[in-house]
Amino acid sequence: MRRRSPQHIKKNELLSLHCGRIPMASLVQVLAVAEYLSFHRAAQALGISQSSVSARIKALEADLGITLFDRNTRGVRLTAAGGSFVDQVRDALSILNHAIRTAGMRARGEEGELRIGVHALTAGCFLDRLLDRFHAEYPNVRLHITEGTARDAQFMVREGGLDVAFMARTYEIHDLNSRVIWRDRLVVALPATHPLATHPDVEWRQLAEETFLVRHGGTGPQIHDRIVARSAGKWQTPTILRVDVGRTALLSMIAAGHGVSLFVEEGAAASTANVAFLPIRDEAEAIAFSAVWMPSNRDPAVLTLLTLATEMRRSVPW
Repeated sequence: MRRRSPQHIKKNELLSLHCGRIPMASLVQVLAVAEYLSFHRAAQALGISQSSVSARIKALEADLGITLFDRNTRGVRLTAAGGSFVDQVRDALSILNHAIRTAGMRARGEEGELRIGVHALTAGCFLDRLLDRFHAEYPNVRLHITEGTARDAQFMVREGGLDVAFMARTYEIHDLNSRVIWRDRLVVALPATHPLATHPDVEWRQLAEETFLVRHGGTGPQIHDRIVARSAGKWQTPTILRVDVGRTALLSMIAAGHGVSLFVEEGAAASTANVAFLPIRDEAEAIAFSAVWMPSNRDPAVLTLLTLATEMRRSVPW
């Protein structure tokens, strides 16, 4: 039988043999003999007979058409072809082990990536704590965060641009799954110099003459609807000014006296100076925040994130 030189033993050829006629046990035994340079010690390490190891390796050499080991009375050493073969077997088994490990991690939602839509992300809020804990527990899942309105988020979830979106209020959408994840109380943000700022709380009727600053993005549309709903049939709807700014700029506008706005209580904790946050006495219902995702999205990482969110929610007294 013609013997092949080391350069003819290619990795893809090795993988083909591995997946075909060469048993995994033969490769494991070759690596053991290469490590110990002794059939006897390799057999002891593997817990099998020396004759079994010797027979398997002879059969493998015949199958490959190369001599892997030089045998003599002083012991065993790898041939040049054997050294090349062993190096590539190690590489191939490393690739296989990595594939098995990462496939298992992905199946358990421990590796991959998640595209997440949020209304806003404030330091210390429930969503911020959820994503921090998820990242700490599953560092091999890369998180891609997109901020936007609930309408945009629903569209992106349907189109596959987002795996899951967290949005204010409850939802019953015929083609999407949704679940309430957490709740938070509503507060009004006033300039620190406002006459109401020294009060322990306020009522909606006391805000009827105010100018409400409402963002275009984030939870702006839901806040707009809440203001209109609370004034309907009771008093004139307050002036609502739509502003195309982020949360930080909105707080700065409030501090400067340009108007008031609504926030959730957790978001008020990391606020700017010169802004007072007061509970609304006749706003008894906490704001629900929901996760929304496609029923067809089977990514285990989505389920892992939602399971963690449910676990965290149970520890929070709403």
